[in-house]
Amino acid sequence: MFELLLVPKDEFKFRSTVVYLFLVSYGRSKPDQIHLVIPNFLQDVADRNPLIRALAIRTMSYIPTPVVMEALTEPLRHCLKDRDPYVRKTAAICVAKLYAADPRRAEKGGFVEKLRDLMLDTNATVVSNAVAALVEIGDRQDGVIFKLNLTTANRLLTALEESSEWGKVYILDTLLRYVPEKHADAEAMAERIIAQLQHANSAVVLTTIKILLYLMNYMENRRLVDYICKKMGPPLVTLLASGPEVQYVVLRNILLIIQRRPAVLKNDVKVFFCKYNDPIYVKLAKLEIMYRLAREENASEVLSELQEYATEVDIDFVRKAVRSIGRLAIKVEGAADSCIQALLDLIETKVTYVVQETVIVIKDVFRRYPGRYEGIIPKLCEHLDALDESESKAAMIWILGQFSDKIDNVDELLDDLLFHFLEESIEVQLALLTATVKFFVYKSNSDTAKELVHKVLKWATEEIDNPDLRDRGFMYWRMLAISPAVAKEIVLSEKPAITTDSDKMDRGALDQLLLYTGTLGSIYHKNPETFIRNAVGKTLPDSPALNSHSRAVLISMPRPSLPSETVVVRGPGPIEPEAVNDGESNSSPPVPPKASEAEEEEDSTDIMSPVDSQYQTNYGSQDPYANLGGAFSNYLVDAPQPMSSTARQEED
Repeated sequence: MFELLLVPKDEFKFRSTVVYLFLVSYGRSKPDQIHLVIPNFLQDVADRNPLIRALAIRTMSYIPTPVVMEALTEPLRHCLKDRDPYVRKTAAICVAKLYAADPRRAEKGGFVEKLRDLMLDTNATVVSNAVAALVEIGDRQDGVIFKLNLTTANRLLTALEESSEWGKVYILDTLLRYVPEKHADAEAMAERIIAQLQHANSAVVLTTIKILLYLMNYMENRRLVDYICKKMGPPLVTLLASGPEVQYVVLRNILLIIQRRPAVLKNDVKVFFCKYNDPIYVKLAKLEIMYRLAREENASEVLSELQEYATEVDIDFVRKAVRSIGRLAIKVEGAADSCIQALLDLIETKVTYVVQETVIVIKDVFRRYPGRYEGIIPKLCEHLDALDESESKAAMIWILGQFSDKIDNVDELLDDLLFHFLEESIEVQLALLTATVKFFVYKSNSDTAKELVHKVLKWATEEIDNPDLRDRGFMYWRMLAISPAVAKEIVLSEKPAITTDSDKMDRGALDQLLLYTGTLGSIYHKNPETFIRNAVGKTLPDSPALNSHSRAVLISMPRPSLPSETVVVRGPGPIEPEAVNDGESNSSPPVPPKASEAEEEEDSTDIMSPVDSQYQTNYGSQDPYANLGGAFSNYLVDAPQPMSSTARQEED
């Protein structure tokens, strides 16, 4: 297989790339033969041509076998000091490959320190590759902790101007490892990198925005923060002119950015109006951003656009548009009347899925503005037969129960809905149970109400297997039997008004997600450690320059490490076999100590593991379960007992 390398090298230099690719592929599948070509690798590493030297060292690092890694150590050390920058930048990436294959060898050989020295190289490409290798090593759970000081960060910023576009991404991403100690340091660094927002590469733009958002947490100058927010808007708008895939990535990142910094795009809501040829995933992402950017000044424009979307042919898009109209009514009080009128117009279309979504959002509007729009309930009741989905039917049943005192024929409507009670979904059954109890509380003297509530309670407690529904039925029945007045106070208690606060992401989680701007985590809106194996999470590091609002919601994420001391586990250890003398074993089974001796031994040698000591430090020495000894004393008859032969025969 490896006879190709016996050809004189001058005759096959032009074939070197193909041969090395062959070696990478078959060297991994047949590691027992790879030692045959190691002399040729070492010969090429000393070649006069820098391309051959770099190709040889790169190929060796791509074959993660022990024999190759051992042979790679010394040539790699020389290549890191090579006079040619192409060889040095290739060797920097090979260090990361060596660390992935054999971390102990890489650390023992001092290669991580040599990468740190390469960060001060005069060639920008070498610097960017050294930074990329250090980041890859630092992102490993067993990797080194990689941090930057101010001097190194400034040197990286100097190399940033001469780097390629991907080198800029590596260097900018590395700046996340610099923690400003002073407000002035963060502000000066932001002013130096803000020019990268004008770059044509979308990855450079998003990475620059990520660094600026990170540095703004350590700034004190509000005018500079506002200026940076103003500068970040146009590049994001420009990126929306790209293809649909890039658009979607940008839109998902914008959705995070505007929650943390609404001023970035507060005047650009029209940019997110959907086009007729946008893919559905782009349209849905734009809808969410339109709602986030809606306010008193632009609510009318957003509403008219949403009304147009509600007449489209795509069902999912129409549902999201109708729901966005209801959310707009809840968010902007001044536009509530216009939104309600728009929803009533949509009901008149008598399109089934439009009517159902309208009923769902109107229920939330009733809770947001109690006593304001109850006049539209009769129109909703006219379309009761069009509701065939669980969520919409449950919303309409909630309206019937909540306003039973204002609907004249509510008894007939509830009676019709209860006709198929046992066949309905759990969501609808729960809504029917609560609505019927509310109707009875409102009109306790009505014979129809008594009949309906008795029927539904009997069904819920005797013919339903779902524990939630059955328990709620028992709870209502006992409340009504003990004290109808108290039941009325509980069932008809004042509901908290719905707000848009639930739509906002937690500030600490948002700051953490913004550290992944431009990555897969910003698209999923999840931290990478939740869906990537062995990924190391990031959090905002604390420092004297961190502003008080960010420090108040700071999320700490300790780096996983091995315990500092030996963990001692109580109990007998494994039985060691004794030495065999003359072919006979004198081992005897261990004799357990007496109870008193065991107690004395435990008292005299109380060895505690770090986990136990931490538990006692945090929660005290008292056992939290000490008082539960007699909690189940009345249920000893239910303890499992061995089955007798007579009982087993009877069961058979």
